[in-house]
Amino acid sequence: MNRLLAPLLAGALAVSGCAGPALAAEEPVDAPAAKRIAKEGAGLKTAIFAGGCFWGVEAVFSHVKGVKSAVSGYHGGTAKNAKYSIVTTGMTNHAESVKITYDPLVVRYDELLRIFFSVVADPTQLNRQGPDVGSHYRTALVPTSKEQEAVARAYLAQLERARIWDRPIVTKIEKQRLFYPAEAYHQDFMAKNPRHGYILRWDRPKVEALEAMFPGDWRADFLRDGLPDA
Repeated sequence: MNRLLAPLLAGALAVSGCAGPALAAEEPVDAPAAKRIAKEGAGLKTAIFAGGCFWGVEAVFSHVKGVKSAVSGYHGGTAKNAKYSIVTTGMTNHAESVKITYDPLVVRYDELLRIFFSVVADPTQLNRQGPDVGSHYRTALVPTSKEQEAVARAYLAQLERARIWDRPIVTKIEKQRLFYPAEAYHQDFMAKNPRHGYILRWDRPKVEALEAMFPGDWRADFLRDGLPDA
């Protein structure tokens, strides 16, 4: 391990379950534009994405034009166990997720899917992302409407036909359940902790890839959701 990187990773391990063994960061991919275009009409919409540690998922979507809110939280389990210390045991059926509120007249759901698979998550990793292992780090799409579900299914099928990855896609579409916002210290984590070791190694490259690959969708300012610090 690089001697300069070791203390950074140690700091990440001390603060969060979003850390694990030293591995190479995932490379972004050029996912294709969706053939099935989302037709959601006017008005703000919501969608939920599970893509490993929610810090990076939130960070990427917080830099996308048209996104009005990006909240880290837990999806798939009950309120009783929707706590970070319990979810990270992998025994609650939650997934670390981010709930997105967006304006479809600025960024469509199919465009959010393309960004997700291009720079956020590797859909071939089962119950893990990068260094983070467990079912709570699974990748999943949680549509909140029939239109989103149709677009998501069509896009997953399109990605499978495109054979972008050498391994099979394991990302699932999950039925919407209640979403529980994570503790306040997890919200806007990258904006509040830009020099955190985990952020520098795993999440900063994702945000940089978004800027490079999707300049038309890029927003320089990090969208903060205004939740108070813990």
